[in-house]
Amino acid sequence: MLERGGQRVRLVPTEGPGTAGAIARREIEAGTGLILIAGGDGTLNETLPGIAGTAVPLAVLPAGTANVLGIELGFGNDMLRAAEQLPRLVERRIALGVLHANGAPGPRYFLSMAGVGVDAAVVHDLNLGLKKRLGKLAYFAGGVRQTVRRFDEFEVSFEGVRRRVSFALASRVRKYGGNFEIARRVTLLDNHFEAVLLEGGGIFRYVPYLAGILAGRLEGCRGATFADVAGLELTATASAGVHVQVDGEYAGRLPARIELAPAALSLLMPPEYGEL
Repeated sequence: MLERGGQRVRLVPTEGPGTAGAIARREIEAGTGLILIAGGDGTLNETLPGIAGTAVPLAVLPAGTANVLGIELGFGNDMLRAAEQLPRLVERRIALGVLHANGAPGPRYFLSMAGVGVDAAVVHDLNLGLKKRLGKLAYFAGGVRQTVRRFDEFEVSFEGVRRRVSFALASRVRKYGGNFEIARRVTLLDNHFEAVLLEGGGIFRYVPYLAGILAGRLEGCRGATFADVAGLELTATASAGVHVQVDGEYAGRLPARIELAPAALSLLMPPEYGEL
């Protein structure tokens, strides 16, 4: 389809986990003018170290489990729909998130979001074989398993504010898990995160939160804090095993710092994105 539309395309398979960034960098150095990622949010995340800071644009052909970015941009889970729209997409320079976390070899870029606590524990404990067989349902099953214990709490601070929470999200997109909206005001065009913080370590504290997410009214729940922030500082309290995920991929443990890298990536997106 791309070739029929006049594109000169070369297929370059990844060589295993963690190889996409080096491949992207190699292709850019060889003179390519566009990197198309046929994969999910994890493959996109792997590509960022190789393309961040360059002038070469990135575009997504959603082919993963959740496809948060593809859904955020209006492509859904449809690779062909995304490919059809390629000629009308516009290039925008956007910020990337940067995570500094315990257990990580260095700073980690992310495109859509960083999550700390409950959802990162699900990612950490995820059965990859189950994910391959069940897709998104594997994350649901992992979430159910987390409810048998009390959630680890930790401290979050930003701009003079401090909260003790069991879930923290630093989001650059409105979509979460592909199907839900938790952060509702932020877009990839903004130069800040929307932080979503949930207090309480017991499962019963999460019942109204889950109801709020399903009803689109999480912001009104007691114990939920929403804020536009430039970054977050996160510190473990009693537990040393609080986990962090970025773009649905495991990324380390607390303590951690989340910040922005302004104008770090050129992304192709529909011209109407951000207007709604």
